[in-house]
Amino acid sequence: MQLTAEDEEFRGRIRDWLETNLAGEFARLRGLGGPGREHEHFEQRLAWNRQLAAAGWTCIGWPAEYGGRGATLAQQVIFHEEYARSGAPARVSHMGEELLGPTLIAFGTPAQRERFLPPIAAVHELWCQGYSEPGAGSDLASVSTSAVLDGDQWVITGQKVWTSLATVADWCFVLARTEPGSRRSAGLSYLLVPMNQPGITVRPIRQLTGTSEFNEVFFNGARTPSDMVVGDVGDGWRVAMATLAIERGVSTLGQQVGYRRELEALVDVARQTGAAEDPLLRDKLARAWIGLQVMREQVLSMLDQDDASATAGASVVKLLWSRWHRDLGELAMRIIGPASMVAQGPPYDLDDWQRLYLFSRADTIYGGSQEIQLGIIAERALGLPRQARP
Repeated sequence: MQLTAEDEEFRGRIRDWLETNLAGEFARLRGLGGPGREHEHFEQRLAWNRQLAAAGWTCIGWPAEYGGRGATLAQQVIFHEEYARSGAPARVSHMGEELLGPTLIAFGTPAQRERFLPPIAAVHELWCQGYSEPGAGSDLASVSTSAVLDGDQWVITGQKVWTSLATVADWCFVLARTEPGSRRSAGLSYLLVPMNQPGITVRPIRQLTGTSEFNEVFFNGARTPSDMVVGDVGDGWRVAMATLAIERGVSTLGQQVGYRRELEALVDVARQTGAAEDPLLRDKLARAWIGLQVMREQVLSMLDQDDASATAGASVVKLLWSRWHRDLGELAMRIIGPASMVAQGPPYDLDDWQRLYLFSRADTIYGGSQEIQLGIIAERALGLPRQARP
């Protein structure tokens, strides 16, 4: 990726802003939040995210007419990398800013954009994603949550699971079956549903880490206006897949900067404990470093592809980062040795390496399991026959 003088000036501006503003009360937030750690100082991170918004540093890739900066692809990469390098806390608005917002820009009506994009950009409304169900996780096309029109409202019944941050979300984008008797990806619609209503119950799921950022969400006659459909009724699968492709896009480059910092910290641990003298562990650390370079090149390559190729490329990226991060957690346990098996304090106080190991077990599942990603790559990139499905 060739950077221009304008790109470097952009890098200087975001770097200077972060250095100036990650101070005072916000200085204590460095490194907090993110997968497995969303419980950390949530309200303070929300305040930080709103300060970002006030300075125009949210939604930077959105067109200016929708409240963004209209940043180029190179500038978006720079932003995510500089943000991660600064140690700034994980943002709380990822679902709205990085997933739903671009989806509405691509598929939403003018009224939907006018209603939802400004509060997303200002971090005044938070979103969660209602995709997976107990019987439709990896096989997302099997969703059974239904929505039926009752006058000018959709009435939604069903259950979603693994819904990240549902306890704090104001709205949920829900994949629901709106055509009775339809099968697989046909007859699904992409609905925008308010969370604060009597027909919705959220139940946190306690994870291996002891935290509860994932949730079950029960819809029992929940309602949303009939015009809260993104795209056409029955065309929700196409919209939902576009959202998933966005999720695996440019923001993963910032994620990889965070991974690099984890790897560098683990190398330091290996040197301090003497584990770096073990040829096998040293080789695994070297392979982890190589894996990071491969991930970055794959993302940059994917972002330059056409839509068809990018779909398979997004699946490759998901496979690469999820396996890499899971393997890093396992490597950390080997480097630390027996001490990695002992909690730091009662009743279940974990250090960063233990939390990384336990939470990264989920990396190969959420956001699309590795088995499903392999099927997509086989069919769309390699041209192999489509798998038989029930």
